[in-house]
Amino acid sequence: MGNPKRSADAFGMGVDEEHPQFVTALARGFSILRCFDYGEQFLGNQEIAARTGLPKPTVSRLCYTLAALGYLSYSPAMEKYALGVGVLALGHAFMKGNGVVDIARPLMRDLAEYTQAAVMLAVPDGVRMVLLEVCQGDPTFQMKLEPGSRVQHGSTALGRAHLAALPQEQFDRCLREVELECEPALWKKIRAGIVGAREDYQQYGFCFSLGDWNPDVFAVGVPMVSADRSRILALNCSGRLSMMTREKLLHDFGPRLVALRNSIHDRTGGRF
Repeated sequence: MGNPKRSADAFGMGVDEEHPQFVTALARGFSILRCFDYGEQFLGNQEIAARTGLPKPTVSRLCYTLAALGYLSYSPAMEKYALGVGVLALGHAFMKGNGVVDIARPLMRDLAEYTQAAVMLAVPDGVRMVLLEVCQGDPTFQMKLEPGSRVQHGSTALGRAHLAALPQEQFDRCLREVELECEPALWKKIRAGIVGAREDYQQYGFCFSLGDWNPDVFAVGVPMVSADRSRILALNCSGRLSMMTREKLLHDFGPRLVALRNSIHDRTGGRF
């Protein structure tokens, strides 16, 4: 799922660009940093322009500035850019300044071992979910995801859990953003999955992705809302189809994931 051309505002889901405090040039600069997918090292101006929807001259000027500040690194031989150490410093500061991962990790590991599945913690980033932690519980079926990986909103249990917890107005706005990113032929099915997950969350306290993201993977997801309701993280438990029947997710793994979420929320005081 995905549109190869990402508009410059696609990463700021729900942002009011007409607000007098909004700085468009700054937003465009960050859209360039965000267009580097996990595992990618070098991108050229043309690739960056295609991903952000920005004109190439604008991309050239912004990339030069970001490189001068240390947030990008330029390779003259390749005539392409890579992320710079300034981004690493920001990421390190974020992880050190947010203790939720350290608190969640041992609890996630216990659930991963019990379920023999992968348990993940993620934060929304535009129309993607970025993984903060991954605990693998099945040595014979390793999910090829690591902290820093991005996964889709509409088809994953993590993304659906985030969307399910949003107030209706914000949910409707985010749904439109996800639609813009989705291939038109797939949107009807993706939307039905998102709406169904929102209904499941209201009924059970968690939602599902039953082969929608990966036909071999079933998953259950639950949102975690901060005490001031300004942030929503998401947790999931996902594994191979033979181990993760809907009945097991509904009556065992789902309730345990809710209990895990509640424990993390209590231990952090809802501050994350």
